[in-house]
Amino acid sequence: MQHLHDIALTILKGNLNVQSSETLLILTDIHKQDIAKIFYEAGLTITAKTMFMVMPLLEKSGQEPIIAVSTLMANADVTLCITSHSLTHTAARKNACEHGGRVATMPGVTLEMLEQGALHANAQEIEELVGKYVQLLDAANDIRIVKGGHELTFSVEKRVGIPSTGIIRQAGEHGNIPSGESYIAPIETSANGEILVDGSIANIGVLKEPLLLKIKNGRLEEAIGPDGPQLLQLLGEGNGRLIAEFGIGANKSAILCGNVLEDEKVYGTIHIAFGSNVPFGGANAADVHIDCVVKSPVVYFDGKQVI
Repeated sequence: MQHLHDIALTILKGNLNVQSSETLLILTDIHKQDIAKIFYEAGLTITAKTMFMVMPLLEKSGQEPIIAVSTLMANADVTLCITSHSLTHTAARKNACEHGGRVATMPGVTLEMLEQGALHANAQEIEELVGKYVQLLDAANDIRIVKGGHELTFSVEKRVGIPSTGIIRQAGEHGNIPSGESYIAPIETSANGEILVDGSIANIGVLKEPLLLKIKNGRLEEAIGPDGPQLLQLLGEGNGRLIAEFGIGANKSAILCGNVLEDEKVYGTIHIAFGSNVPFGGANAADVHIDCVVKSPVVYFDGKQVI
């Protein structure tokens, strides 16, 4: 267990820059508390103001936690969320950052992920790739994705690209650990066409068969394939079906493993998400956020191939 303690300590010090004067909140649920305890014990060696909270289990990524959790997050200097489902794109995370906190999320993380894969990538290489893609996103107006004879188009005009490098050291910053992606909130009603998802989907895992998504005016209308009904059920009938995110993987050590925390970072992939995007510059509020990973697409920004 000592090597896991050392990995946790490296993340707390290196990625999050936790100081002895700071309040550190380790937030978890019943399924991830064993891993969270490793970080809690490592945190205590840095700051005596380390807290450990087991929150009620969420049903899906993007769902808001109870108010007691949100309140505690807003009053911590650093929050590390080691949970089954993601709190990244929630109002609770956004509120904590607006109060000056730093928030890192590790949804669905496993012991295997701590020991290999995305977490052990070249940090400088990730920062360079992420920065490159964010610049391209900021300059783009229209995006077109081509995969398997299907095409999806949407607008990102006047939307801002978000870098996620896994380095979260300044007040108000947030991101995944491990990380390595650049993402943006598309104009919600602008997406039209079809996209073939053949990687993985959050809360579902690696796909055995591709899933064809049909989108009209930003709304997911059909999901054709064995996992289609489950995806639609996760998203619900309301705003959960609106396009929320376009992201680009930039971590060359990440492995497609069925956990979207790592899958969406895989170099050479892109992902489309549906549901909430208000926390990162969009206009859609929904109690869900589900990412869909696409392997080896061809992507055009304003008519120019970039991937």
